[in-house]
Amino acid sequence: MIKEVELNIPIEYKDEPFFCYIIRNFDITVRIIEASFSTEMGWAIVSFEGKDKEMNRLFDFLKEKNIDVIYK
Repeated sequence: MIKEVELNIPIEYKDEPFFCYIIRNFDITVRIIEASFSTEMGWAIVSFEGKDKEMNRLFDFLKEKNIDVIYK
């Protein structure tokens, strides 16, 4: 399954290796299409590819971190 999404990332994750964590902890291929971070927030358009079970686990993780996911 491939999902292209927009992520709205809270400021508290600005200095964290957020995408590195996803790549290391989920069996997901990540392709960052576009991203921008400011002093107040960040956003990214990302393509995730993986099996349904892993994708569900990833989206649950994002929800727990209060990262808004907008499905394209």
